[in-house]
Amino acid sequence: MTAPSVSIENNGAVLRLAAGDLNHRFHAIWLRDNALDEATRAAGNGQRLITLGDIPAGTSLTDATLAGDAISVTFAPESKTVEFPLNWLEANSYDRQDRRTDGWLAADIETFDSNLSPDAVSASFSDISTDEAALANWLSHAARFGFARLTGGPTDSGALLKIVDLFGYVRKTNYGKWFEVRTEINPNNLAFTSLGLQAHTDNPYRDPTPTLQILYCLENAAEGGDSQVVDGFGAAERLRDEDPDAFACLAKHCARFEYKGSNGVHLLARRPMIELAPDGELIGVRFNNRSAAPITDVPFDEMEAYYAAYRRFGEIIDDPSMTVSFKLEPGESFIVDNTRVLHARTGYGSARGNRWLQGCYADKDGLMSTLSALRAA
Repeated sequence: MTAPSVSIENNGAVLRLAAGDLNHRFHAIWLRDNALDEATRAAGNGQRLITLGDIPAGTSLTDATLAGDAISVTFAPESKTVEFPLNWLEANSYDRQDRRTDGWLAADIETFDSNLSPDAVSASFSDISTDEAALANWLSHAARFGFARLTGGPTDSGALLKIVDLFGYVRKTNYGKWFEVRTEINPNNLAFTSLGLQAHTDNPYRDPTPTLQILYCLENAAEGGDSQVVDGFGAAERLRDEDPDAFACLAKHCARFEYKGSNGVHLLARRPMIELAPDGELIGVRFNNRSAAPITDVPFDEMEAYYAAYRRFGEIIDDPSMTVSFKLEPGESFIVDNTRVLHARTGYGSARGNRWLQGCYADKDGLMSTLSALRAA
């Protein structure tokens, strides 16, 4: 392998690192802003001790040399010398030809369809409660697929909070710290009936939307009531591949979602059904027919096309080939990334017995933080 080399270009404005077949260019101001020395970043937490305004606007490079597995660079006009590990520079390189199309996914995300076995993303409650490696593996399933299942948990009311305690904090809403998913006489949400529910993301009428949801089974002797999950990212990719204009239409315009099912509560949010970051990354799906408010942010001339795209997106989501189905037994539960994975259930009858689940919300930053810490340990 060819040894790496460094050079300064554009009158000190750019550093070039050549490593094998790769060339990485870095701007002087970017390097200075990301300097790793203790005068720039606090030891321990790594937070910056300076603002961009503290860095001279005309910052440039006067020297760059290889020093083992690092590059030593000197900045003018500060005459400040800083080292950057080669592997750090390569990991943080931004010099690339970007050929990504709208709807691209981060490398650590894997879409799924009906071929995914729930057992492949399952773990036992006792294992993740006592073994950090098992917890990390389970959290990695939730992060990668947006869905993971647990078995063998206790059947005490509120047991689902013990799961959240392993990685983060409960997101309390107007439904409380947790909510009961069982048939009620006068329900304030159709989830609290025995009706079947189309695959949906929860609470799209909130801003921000809860990013994780856990559903936990305490009793399930009813006939029917199977749980189902659908990968919204996979559905969005499928729509994009077969009809790019329909995909773009749902990404371009905001839908509206609303909830006012209980006294003193009226929630309203406007967000696209398919959400893209400014660089085209697919970062969110919102789909909930029960909570859809009148769509008013689509121009008259585009409304028919929007509804055609909305209909097709729903047909893809309803396609059995997209659906993973399973029946929860008492003590079993599952977690979904509520910004991505839709969940559903089949209708059920209570002639044989009751169906009683509890649900709660949490936030994905806690899960990802815990997973990163466990991986680094």
